[in-house]
Amino acid sequence: METILIFCDGASKGNPGPGGWGAIVLAREQVTELGGYEKLTTNNRMELRAAIEALRERHVGVGGQTIIHTDSSYVINGITKWIHGWKKNDWKTKDKKPVINQDLWQSLDAAVAAHGRDIEWRYVGGHVGIAGNERVDTIASDFAEGKKVVLYSGPASGYGVDISDLSFDHVKQKSKSSSSARSKAKAFSYISVVDGVVEIHKTWADCEARVRGRSARYKKALSAAEEAEIIAAFSS
Repeated sequence: METILIFCDGASKGNPGPGGWGAIVLAREQVTELGGYEKLTTNNRMELRAAIEALRERHVGVGGQTIIHTDSSYVINGITKWIHGWKKNDWKTKDKKPVINQDLWQSLDAAVAAHGRDIEWRYVGGHVGIAGNERVDTIASDFAEGKKVVLYSGPASGYGVDISDLSFDHVKQKSKSSSSARSKAKAFSYISVVDGVVEIHKTWADCEARVRGRSARYKKALSAAEEAEIIAAFSS
């Protein structure tokens, strides 16, 4: 029994903003790239759309397992855990609020049911050099940016990406882990510059209120010394 391999990813520039999604489906030694664009959307909606469209890409006669690789914990947790409670509670959360992106969750649920095969959802780290993930990220990002995208469809032997190779770049992973740790660290302050004017904010909400929808630069400082360095850089 042959296994179907899928990679999928989504992107948005602004969240909400212009968005794109990308997917790769490998079945019966044939590779199909998929992708699309939406004018106003979110990253999570594009992640969902990528998974939906990948599962809708039917391959008649292919049995066995389907393995879907994504860097979206939101998609994996939603389709394997949260969705059962949502359906039981008439698409309401535990707080009795409507499920966000309900339309796409329902479409994904239907696509999973229609697939009719064993599906395994696997998390892969984004931006760490995993070949399949890097390619769908490029497809999604290029669509989101309005670029012309050439999608491959043909034999796996002629495809330039080995999506069965899940090896990753350890340097990129270490850098990503460091970035993640920084994002979780408590902020000393936030610094923004709009129209050449630098301001210091004690909370992200204050900083976000100033920069949202404007041409701006902003950065998080973890100490007084770093705050001074950022102000100097923004003022130069």
